[in-house]
Amino acid sequence: MSTATMNALVANNLPIPSALGSLDAYIAAANRVPVLTVAEEQALAHRLRDEDDLEAAKALVMSHLRFVVHVARGYQGYGLGMGDLIQEGNIGLMKAVKRFDPTQGVRLVSFAVHWIRAEMHEFILKNWRIVKVATTKAQRKLFFNLRKSKKRLGWMNDAEVSAVARDLKVSKREVLEMESRLSGRDIGFDAPADEDDDHAPPAPSAYLVAHNADPAAAYERDSHEEDQLELLREGLADLDARSRDILQRRFLGEPKATLQELADEYGVSAERIRQLEANALKKMKALFAA
Repeated sequence: MSTATMNALVANNLPIPSALGSLDAYIAAANRVPVLTVAEEQALAHRLRDEDDLEAAKALVMSHLRFVVHVARGYQGYGLGMGDLIQEGNIGLMKAVKRFDPTQGVRLVSFAVHWIRAEMHEFILKNWRIVKVATTKAQRKLFFNLRKSKKRLGWMNDAEVSAVARDLKVSKREVLEMESRLSGRDIGFDAPADEDDDHAPPAPSAYLVAHNADPAAAYERDSHEEDQLELLREGLADLDARSRDILQRRFLGEPKATLQELADEYGVSAERIRQLEANALKKMKALFAA
């Protein structure tokens, strides 16, 4: 099935839950579509593959809508709308129909289940929490398998954590981290406090305060730094050339020069360089203290 055919199939009044007014009406309509026999499915699949037949594609999709509903029911415990799950599953079904090869001797339902679940999984991971709980392939597998285990076991002990880690080929640390994510909940940054619950956790805005984010404080800080830099320029300009060079190379340059290196360059003792440095620093300190 070409992309154009797939787009046309979506636009050609393919029923979706919201279009029928209620989820029950949609499910009832999906269940009324007859299930295809093997021969009918093969004939439609060949028409789709060989002739890019839109009506054949539609018939294949329509006859499997009830199966998408069946798969979606298995993901109702994630707090997401059944209608949304079904629509995502329908997208996976259409992708499966597009790629289905009738010559492989496999029923469409067996081939499509992986595409349907993949779209539902992606939707759940994107919408289950504000902060994404799983990004890698291993984390996604761990998310769905661990959630099933937690429904049965509750909080897991060390032996159960080890068993899950071994079965899924991940570390115990990853299992414990995902368990913590599953047990947590989203909190709005500036959510209002629950006055009826003395034990309710405070909103993050109450303790995640960026003290350096105040515009007035930032302006004052930048202004002070600029003033200090200007004083440094003025102080260095007032020094004689030798004292200025000593300070710049001892404190402002990279790599910093040693007393002996400067002594050899100016033809004096290291002690004399130290005295010149001390006098220059004294003048600079007096300027900053004024």
